Amino acid sequence: MANDTSRSPFSRPPSPPALVASPAPPVTVAPPSRTTSAVDEQNLPMGVLAGLAAAAVGAGAWALVTVVTNYQIGWMAIGVGFLVGWAVRLAGKGTGTAFRVVGAALSLGGCVAGNLLTGCVIAARHLNVPMTALVAGLTPVVALDMLSAMFSPMDLLFYALAVYQGYRFSIEATAEATAPQT
Repeated sequence: MANDTSRSPFSRPPSPPALVASPAPPVTVAPPSRTTSAVDEQNLPMGVLAGLAAAAVGAGAWALVTVVTNYQIGWMAIGVGFLVGWAVRLAGKGTGTAFRVVGAALSLGGCVAGNLLTGCVIAARHLNVPMTALVAGLTPVVALDMLSAMFSPMDLLFYALAVYQGYRFSIEATAEATAPQT
């Protein structure tokens, strides 16, 4: 039986002859190209401009609501802070402290400008002069006098809330901040 050349039905078929081929060149996989990083996309000047525009819109809304209702609604300060912070974040795409400081400062400026604009509307109505003439004649001393005449200690609370909102919403969330803690 050792010389039996018959194949068993359970044996493997003969393998094909081995071909000598040249080795394939190594395949290199390039990492996905990333044109810009988050740091490269940051734009502080654009964030400042967007924040200024948002502060102006917020100040106008503050004055409009106050003049229409004849009541200063302090919660408008939170809206101004959020609006400014959101604009700085959207346009500036920042992740650093500078963007937060800009958002906070412009939020405070928007609130103060809203109060000043309200005072100008009320004074223009009382003095029966056009609003544009009153604003054109506004000096820093007159503006400070007007703001101090309208000031109440409760304003500090709402200014602080506006500053907080502007600070909080002015930066984009980073991967480290949004990653779950283990």
